Amino acid sequence: MNTRELRSVFIRYTFFNILSSLGVSFYILIDTFFISLGMGATGLAALNLCLPVFNFINGFGLMLGMGGGSKFSMLYCRTEREETDKIFTNAFCAAVGIGAVFLLAGVFFSEELTILLGADSTVFAEAHSYLKTVLLFSPAFILNNLLICFMRNDAAPRLAMAGVLGSSFANIILDSLFIFVLEWGMQGAALATCLSPLISMAIMGIHFVTGWNAFRLRIVRPSLKIIRNIVSLGMHTFVTECSGGIVIIVFNFVIYRLCGNTGIAAYGVIANLAIVFTAIFTGLSSGVQPLFCKYHGSCESGAMKYLLRLATHTSLILALIAYVIVCKYTPELVAVFNGKNDMELAEIAQSGIGLYFLFMPFMGINAVLSVFFTSCEKPLPSQIFSLMRGVILVIPVAFIFYGLRSVIGIWLTVPIAEGVTAVTAVIVFICTKSTVHHKVGQYFPQQNTQQIRQ
Repeated sequence: MNTRELRSVFIRYTFFNILSSLGVSFYILIDTFFISLGMGATGLAALNLCLPVFNFINGFGLMLGMGGGSKFSMLYCRTEREETDKIFTNAFCAAVGIGAVFLLAGVFFSEELTILLGADSTVFAEAHSYLKTVLLFSPAFILNNLLICFMRNDAAPRLAMAGVLGSSFANIILDSLFIFVLEWGMQGAALATCLSPLISMAIMGIHFVTGWNAFRLRIVRPSLKIIRNIVSLGMHTFVTECSGGIVIIVFNFVIYRLCGNTGIAAYGVIANLAIVFTAIFTGLSSGVQPLFCKYHGSCESGAMKYLLRLATHTSLILALIAYVIVCKYTPELVAVFNGKNDMELAEIAQSGIGLYFLFMPFMGINAVLSVFFTSCEKPLPSQIFSLMRGVILVIPVAFIFYGLRSVIGIWLTVPIAEGVTAVTAVIVFICTKSTVHHKVGQYFPQQNTQQIRQ
């Protein structure tokens, strides 16, 4: 395969995966828009307090989906169908088990979790209503993420995208119905979002009805060894998602003490916009991931080098375009989620967006290098990068600026963490690339790697 063919495949996979990831991010963004219209700053603050739990739920789903999908793609061309079906079946069983834990937490501990997340008496009722509904539907979110990832690796990115975008469109209609027509408030917003993954899975079910699927459930005994391998390959995605939730918890804590509930609402606007733009890099990395796995599995080091360079350059270009859009249209973007025209909320949010979104070019590099290492069956560096950008650096930097009472410093916390992680990731890649490429190429004939023009 020459560079033109590789580039064409790369564009096809990443384009549909970026659209799919944007569709997933719209679940919360749509809620943010309608809640801002219906409930104002109080509703936005309640929603932002619940976002970490949404991160944790998605983290488990993406961990099993990315890990299982990666293993499925690596084995697909060199093993029997029964073995790849075992991968999906074990990932499915793990997803059901984890979803059951979240569901039980919603039934028995939703009030305690709402208080633990920092809800005061002003926002407790709204936050609890939203959180409990999301927890009860958590198995649907986890299974939807699992199915999306496997379909991407099964050469069906278009159908995965159709499922996600279709459910996002349904979410818009249901939010309008539940919040404004039926006047169900926060619970209505949560219910609209929670029905979305069910619609998504129904659309993606076409993949199985038509018989296009290369994976299915089998009656097999769950294997802890297989599940551990899946978790290992998907751990960096889990850490990234959960770290995002921890960042929101830390920011809610410090911003509440600096700016009150209005500050949390303003941060909610920024955080939700960040989720959308982060989805671009998530889609890019998850789109190129099946290709990395495929060419690693067939030991084509030249293709992997070219795809890595292409993905890195694409991430930087997308980051530049996104940052220009954010800076140019800051007032308009904030106004979309400020339905009650709260001037204090608008001032805080507008002052923070330009600083906060400096993280984007660094996040693109981190996302691409993380999936590259994971696809080379070297998950440890990816896990370390995810911990650095989400926990190891963010928490101490945020509290340092909180001690200095610097709101500007708080907005710069994420860019600093992403920047330091990106520098570290590049250094690790440079130090290990010869080892990685030797391992990829040692069984691959030299004449084939020369087909990839550098």
